Amino acid sequence: MQFTAEQISLFLNGTVVGDSAAMVGELAKIENGSEGALCFLSNPKYESYLYTTKASVVIVSNDFTPSQPITCTLIKVKDPYSAFSLLLEKYNEALNQDRTEAGITQPCYIHPTAKIGKNVFIGAFCSIEENVVIGDNCRIYTQIYLGSDTKIGEGTTIYAGVKVYNRSVIGNRVTIHSNTVIGSDGFGFAPQADGTYNKIAQIGNVVIEDDVEIGANTTIDRATMGSTFIRKGAKLDNLIQIAHNVDVGAHAVVAAQTGISGSTKLGENSVVGGQVGIAGHLVLAKGTQIGAQAGINFNTEENKQWHGSPAQPLKEWMRSTVIFKKLPEVDKRIRVLEAKIAELTALIEKTGIRQE
Repeated sequence: MQFTAEQISLFLNGTVVGDSAAMVGELAKIENGSEGALCFLSNPKYESYLYTTKASVVIVSNDFTPSQPITCTLIKVKDPYSAFSLLLEKYNEALNQDRTEAGITQPCYIHPTAKIGKNVFIGAFCSIEENVVIGDNCRIYTQIYLGSDTKIGEGTTIYAGVKVYNRSVIGNRVTIHSNTVIGSDGFGFAPQADGTYNKIAQIGNVVIEDDVEIGANTTIDRATMGSTFIRKGAKLDNLIQIAHNVDVGAHAVVAAQTGISGSTKLGENSVVGGQVGIAGHLVLAKGTQIGAQAGINFNTEENKQWHGSPAQPLKEWMRSTVIFKKLPEVDKRIRVLEAKIAELTALIEKTGIRQE
């Protein structure tokens, strides 16, 4: 498929700077762009590629002004990243428009009490237990287990290998990527006098609201009692552990290898970087931002940034990192000062000068 810069600009509500008839037929990263490619520039650190790219068209922000001559056509928009993501979505839809997935692929096990909506695809080797409800227009790919009394809304996609335990509730337009586990046991054990542990029954469930996306190999434990919640529009990366009774707020974003301990509430619109560890029974306020590898063991205030382990407010952490970098130099200076003090002390003792 080929489109002109003018056609793309109209779709994105943008403005063309350059050749409005420039043709593009593929999407590419700006550093790899070739003739006929459409790229975008959002992060200033990639600006240098704009002056060397062979791409035909590049999407930039409305306030961007090149500092060097360019050969490509620009499309100016309010938010280049969002505009390009919209094009990626449309491109993906075009690639998949001819797919004819429909019906139930055999072999599959579907309990007679399960209710399957209209236009649902179910891949081979799935096991769908009693009283499961699957809404219209869902895509359930191969080797998926849906435990009894699980409910899935409309337009949800579950990729190969996902396991969903009993009584889980999954909303509309949810995407769950391969090998994720929903509703596994919460980590609850009662220590005994003899040093052993008794398992605490986990009788709750997991509730995933509308428009959530969950990456591959993520685990979301069911509640001890009540529900573990992933609220509307939240986005979870791969390899995340969500413990029992956690409440992930609406439109929160959590990056890979993060662990959130039991009964912690993550506020709406929060952003959590990779490899973050969050202790249990905390309340992280709306708009909390946590940098990669931070350790959080306290409640937070709204719209604050935290970095480091243990975590500090962003400005304090930045000052601390400056000091950390200078520690070898400071250590060397301390050793020199200690040596000089030792010399002075020895001289004083030798000369018999009285110390006041």
